[in-house]
Amino acid sequence: MNINELLKTASERRASDIHIKVGSPPVLRIDGKLVPMVEQNRVTQEEAVSVAFGIMSNPQKQKFKERNELDLAYSVPGLGRFRVNVFQQRGTIGIVFRVVPMKIQTVEELNLPVVIEKLGNEQRGLILVTGTTGSGKSTTLAAVIDFINTTRTEHIMTIEDPIEFLHRDKKSIVNQREVGADTESFSGALRSALRQDPDVILVGEMRDFETISTALTAAETGHLVLSTLHTVDATETINRIISV
Repeated sequence: MNINELLKTASERRASDIHIKVGSPPVLRIDGKLVPMVEQNRVTQEEAVSVAFGIMSNPQKQKFKERNELDLAYSVPGLGRFRVNVFQQRGTIGIVFRVVPMKIQTVEELNLPVVIEKLGNEQRGLILVTGTTGSGKSTTLAAVIDFINTTRTEHIMTIEDPIEFLHRDKKSIVNQREVGADTESFSGALRSALRQDPDVILVGEMRDFETISTALTAAETGHLVLSTLHTVDATETINRIISV
């Protein structure tokens, strides 16, 4: 199996996700629906292992062997960038690739409300983008960070697992740290970020009490903090923060 060719085909078909499971042909998610690639052979365990370990660094391989699951990013020159989750299931390896657009779309291109740009002009506070999986949280945050990067002179720190969108310095300085590669945890990186003279901090996901607590402290001490939660409305978001 040539994974780069498979990803190219998936991109040409405008798939958002690619599923690789032993015993079945690859499956694409297109417009929200799963579509089997019937022209492809069933994936063997050897092929799944080869693909999974072929895109991992040595430290990532060790981490996967210890935990049986791993998040990482994978780039194909000239094609694009992918967020990848590798996991064990019933004694075999499963892999899901999520397509990450190479070009960061602007607030206007995403047809987001004008209020989003107003939020991007805030100097301090906590901005949470919430929603279900695949609802566009990461894409929305990337647009906000790009808006700040384009219009303001700031030091932007991002903490992600893995890094999805790559930001280049424009008016701002942007430093991006990946959990597992550049830092051990969201909470540890966030504590360190407060000593790195940041103006804006992006936390890919607030998963635990320590991360949420540190993010609130950062917002209260004059920083603009942006993050995501897997919640569907404001009430559930507040309840999630309180209950963690």
